Amino acid sequence: MTITQGFLDHRIFSIISDIAEKKGVRAFVIGGYVRDCFLGCPSKDIDIVVEGSGIDLAEAVGEAVHSNVSVFRNFGTAMLRYKGIEVEFVGARKESYRRDSRKPIVENGTLEDDQKRRDFTINAMAFSLQKEDFGALIDPFGGIKDLASGIIRTPLDPDTTYSDDPLRMVRAIRFATRLSGPGHEFRIVPESLESISRNRDRMCILSKERITEELNKVLVCERPSTGFRLMDETGLLEYVLPQLSRLKGTETVEGKGHKENFSHTLEVVDNVARTEMELIGKGELKDRYYEDNEEKEKVRTAPYLWLRWAALLHDIGKPATKRYDPHAGWTFHGHEVVGARMVPKIFQEMKMPLNEKMKYVQKLVSLHLRPIALVTEEVTDSAVRRLLFDAGNDIDDLMVLCKADITSKNPKKVERLRHNFDIVRQKLVEVEEKDAIRNFKNPIRGEYIMETFGIAPGRPVGILLEYVKNAILDGKIENSFEEADRLMRQKAAEMGLAPKDGNGQ
Repeated sequence: MTITQGFLDHRIFSIISDIAEKKGVRAFVIGGYVRDCFLGCPSKDIDIVVEGSGIDLAEAVGEAVHSNVSVFRNFGTAMLRYKGIEVEFVGARKESYRRDSRKPIVENGTLEDDQKRRDFTINAMAFSLQKEDFGALIDPFGGIKDLASGIIRTPLDPDTTYSDDPLRMVRAIRFATRLSGPGHEFRIVPESLESISRNRDRMCILSKERITEELNKVLVCERPSTGFRLMDETGLLEYVLPQLSRLKGTETVEGKGHKENFSHTLEVVDNVARTEMELIGKGELKDRYYEDNEEKEKVRTAPYLWLRWAALLHDIGKPATKRYDPHAGWTFHGHEVVGARMVPKIFQEMKMPLNEKMKYVQKLVSLHLRPIALVTEEVTDSAVRRLLFDAGNDIDDLMVLCKADITSKNPKKVERLRHNFDIVRQKLVEVEEKDAIRNFKNPIRGEYIMETFGIAPGRPVGILLEYVKNAILDGKIENSFEEADRLMRQKAAEMGLAPKDGNGQ
């Protein structure tokens, strides 16, 4: 079968073909590039498998196109960039595995050997780069049919594939999530799902870094819930993120039950994914950051992974705070506080960054009830100022998360809450325009207090700073130095502090 849709029109393919012929080796495009061509979204990452030395061919191609070649001899691979694309070369190989490791024992092999070691049939397809059949599809396992049918299937027996490299179990779920779209669902074949369940204990040989890498790819998909439901169904979730598993189930006492928090969380994650992409499409979501002590902003153009993590973990504190009250029913008081405290440990266990990204997730988990509380109460300027102050530059993402958190089986209730939520959003805009609270800076500094009253650093300084800040946020005084200074001196007098120059102003 010869491909005629122009998948191999890029000049790099003919260059590789010419050089491979001169060197007496056979070269093929394989894997994700081939798959994505048939899906109508050819990528800029190309994998070339060579019946011979992939490194030698890469270096020859690099010399011909005047591109630097990065060589990874431990893996037998090499990579170069050419006119906006990234090409990786590897020698065809066959692999065998030890029971206690996912690192294979590698031997030189043929294209057929290499295709057998691939994870799924849709990733085992190859295009020939030989002159005599340039562009021919080599598809020994029926990957093209599986792609058309929306099937995730292993080339060999799934028990062998998954036991050899258990990361492939998570990859199967990731591909089923990523490739599914409106009107064309991808599913893992039943025998493969059963094999994943049988081999789930093999997850213990994987590093957390590799698991997290796959999990992150699931989270930025169009509908992440697909992946997490499959992880739950196959028993992988206990190995991937056990804290999420604990959200499962409901309990009924005296005829009163509570929301199924696992399903609710997945609904919120999907809502966030949909809303974020809608706002990105309209150019309405902006990321604010500081550079050289100056605030800047840029329009977001891709999903923000850490917003998805905040959605996934927003209710993670509920199992620890679940209580039954005969009068109020089930309560989860303080779950946002407990959840925020859990975030650093989860990030540490998952080998994720413990920097500002973790703090961002922690902040959104901690604040995710605040806008909802405003929806059900009178929206005062004071409450809005405090929300803006606490959320800072992350207010837009917090509002995306909180609106996504409005779920109910009662459509009228959801419509009413979302209408009220839009009122809160408008109030945020009005208060921010008027008071510029989002990047609030106290007009009074600790150094000024110490200098004015001739005191050392200590509790009185903190009391005065907090008093002035609260007065501004509560709207009792304007956000100006003159008003703040007057109030500070008034409060200081009540505390028995006098200006060192005797001037009370």
